[in-house]
Amino acid sequence: MFAIRNRVLIAVLSIVVLSGFVASRAEDKKADPKPKREIKLFNGKDLDGWKNSMFGGDGEITVEDGHLILDRGTELTGVTWKDGKTLPKFNYEISLEAQRVDGSDFFCGLTFPIKEDPCSLILGGWGGTVCGISSLDFKDASENETTLFREFKNGQWYKIRLRVLEKRLTAWIDGKEIIDVDLTGKKIGIRSEVDPSKPLGFCSYSTKAALRNIVLKEIEPPKEKPAAADSSK
Repeated sequence: MFAIRNRVLIAVLSIVVLSGFVASRAEDKKADPKPKREIKLFNGKDLDGWKNSMFGGDGEITVEDGHLILDRGTELTGVTWKDGKTLPKFNYEISLEAQRVDGSDFFCGLTFPIKEDPCSLILGGWGGTVCGISSLDFKDASENETTLFREFKNGQWYKIRLRVLEKRLTAWIDGKEIIDVDLTGKKIGIRSEVDPSKPLGFCSYSTKAALRNIVLKEIEPPKEKPAAADSSK
């Protein structure tokens, strides 16, 4: 009898665990909504859709082996998307792979639109390790709440994903969330140096960078969880 009870208990626990796993997977699917529209921003063959940002002192911009190459300049080298009118202003994601080929500063300066203001995601800046959003409340990626430090190896590809919602920015590197910031009440902007990147562009700083698989997806905003009921009422 005792053995039978044990088997029944194990079976019940297994069902509970499995149910929790299924529910968890359902929550994961909610976190990654299906795209409404997908735009392949880089065809891997040429610079169709892009133009030289012309910062001054730029390195050469080429396409090699399916990679968009931003060669090392005296400071900034970059490309800007030509047709800003086709871009959404929020409720979208940008994904790509990027690497620092050579150099020691940021290899992915992604400037993107959000409502009426642009903003930038910086990876590997300020000497090679600083990541964050520039700018929030007039503070750069090196000095606001999104600041984090991470080492990047030259010659290694990193998978980058940025989600832009009306009131929230979230970024991942290799599937790990690195930034999640509520924009409510915050002033959004960019550093004046990257103004030529507007409304959407990539740049590197005194660093040779390579980019590939650049895709923009319009998404349905995730549904907000209902507020918990106040048990005191």
